[in-house]
Amino acid sequence: MKKVLGFLVGAVMGGLVGATLVLLLTPASGEQLRGQLRSRAENIQAEIQKAAAERRADLERQLTDFRAPRKSEPVE
Repeated sequence: MKKVLGFLVGAVMGGLVGATLVLLLTPASGEQLRGQLRSRAENIQAEIQKAAAERRADLERQLTDFRAPRKSEPVE
């Protein structure tokens, strides 16, 4: 879990540094750039929500399977 959290923190920090550099070095207008960044952020947020929903469904399915009574195999 620590590795995943560390990766996510690093990814967010890298994104912030990258976004700052883009803002400083871009030839596009600020308004255009903000619109593009907003659109990308919305797409990323939607992808994260979709992945979280899929993972949650998978974990709920595993929990249901775990809670279900198991049939005992006959002992010969």
